[in-house]
Amino acid sequence: MPSLVTERIESVKAGIIGAAAFSVTELVILIIKSLIIDTAIALDLTLLVQLAIGMVSGFLFGVTYRYIIREDRNSHLNEGAVLAFGLVRGLALIEPNLQISELLSGLWLITQSIIGFAIARYILDLAITRKLIKPFH
Repeated sequence: MPSLVTERIESVKAGIIGAAAFSVTELVILIIKSLIIDTAIALDLTLLVQLAIGMVSGFLFGVTYRYIIREDRNSHLNEGAVLAFGLVRGLALIEPNLQISELLSGLWLITQSIIGFAIARYILDLAITRKLIKPFH
């Protein structure tokens, strides 16, 4: 049975991987979006705050995902974690601006969040498979 310190270290490792994966995914999505819309990305406080929030979200997802999946491989748990985190983050982003005219924009924010957490999940699964992170016992 692993010690409490060992479990915490593994959780921090999962959090760091989740934060990195989610943040890089979010940055790539922003770059692709700016290329499609043909606008420049402004390196300002808003972008930095958005990426910082993405890092925190990814970190919390990584830690939580490690506890959710444990040692069993239940695809419903894996996909449910991604969907739950993606919906909560996406809906939180659109809630203050909830207007029917901006529904399509809101759906994009939800989709963007789900994509970010899905990629973080696959990278975490890969890290667990390669034994870079130990699953929770």
